[in-house]
Amino acid sequence: MDTLVPILIVFILGAAIGSFLNVVVYRLPVGLSLIYPPSRCPRCETGLKPYDNVPVLGWLWLKGKCRSCRLPIAMRYPMVEFATGCLFVAVFLVFGTTWQTLGHWIFVCWLLTLALIDLDTMTLPNVLTASGLLLGWGFQGWLSYLSQPSLSHVAGGVMSAMIVSMVGLWAFDLIGVMGSRAFGKPAMGGGDAKLAAMMAAWLGWQGLLLSTFLAAAMGAVIGGTALALGALGPKQHIPFGPYLALGALLAMFYGEQLIGAYLAIFFRWAYRLALLMRGLGFGWASAMWRVSLSDAVRGLQHRPIRILGQIVQ
Repeated sequence: MDTLVPILIVFILGAAIGSFLNVVVYRLPVGLSLIYPPSRCPRCETGLKPYDNVPVLGWLWLKGKCRSCRLPIAMRYPMVEFATGCLFVAVFLVFGTTWQTLGHWIFVCWLLTLALIDLDTMTLPNVLTASGLLLGWGFQGWLSYLSQPSLSHVAGGVMSAMIVSMVGLWAFDLIGVMGSRAFGKPAMGGGDAKLAAMMAAWLGWQGLLLSTFLAAAMGAVIGGTALALGALGPKQHIPFGPYLALGALLAMFYGEQLIGAYLAIFFRWAYRLALLMRGLGFGWASAMWRVSLSDAVRGLQHRPIRILGQIVQ
């Protein structure tokens, strides 16, 4: 019971913020005010009553229809509210009552909003990617201050986040240019590179690499399946932003476990290759390979990698 109450409070908070995210997704791309007028039916533009605007429950009470015009209200509205509430709870359970929870709540909101807008309009608004980028730099600076309250340490944390963001931006721009030349058409939008820079500010270079790999894998599987089933045309564009956002969420929650599992597989097979080379008479190459592996394990400070050093030995 002691745990259930804060979880319920966090879910209600997340669902309420999810309701506002619905407003942002609908109004921001078309240039409408996010504050005025208050929430209303998108069909007849009748304002919603306060009791009809309760997250998730309001849609259920209305049975998915406007009280005034009786036209259906998209189910996506309560789904976004419910998903935001669940993600807020997940962040709270993983990071507890820390500053990281507050920061990752903000990150989740930006990812959800950008993914939904990209699905609807095939665009990623600069106002969101730029503000998310600045918030990510500020978040890294604050975490640096909490670990060591000195100006030099904070400046180092912010500078590191800025460098990683710029590298992520340039890398995605380069991929886009190379893809466009290879396929003779735009391969990636400029907004994807800006989203990658924002993700790098929050997750670091390891998180960005993992997020990108997961996004590409999911995009290939889902896009290939849609092409095979005829649900997607061969020249039809698909937004990459939602896959990047989903990859970022997975990296945020399971990044350490996924990287650890990958490294366990890599080092195990690399060590077996070294043994095979020694068995084939390439003892010098085997020795050099094993030394390189050991140096790599000792040189990297990430906790899963240090654990994997024991596997290699």
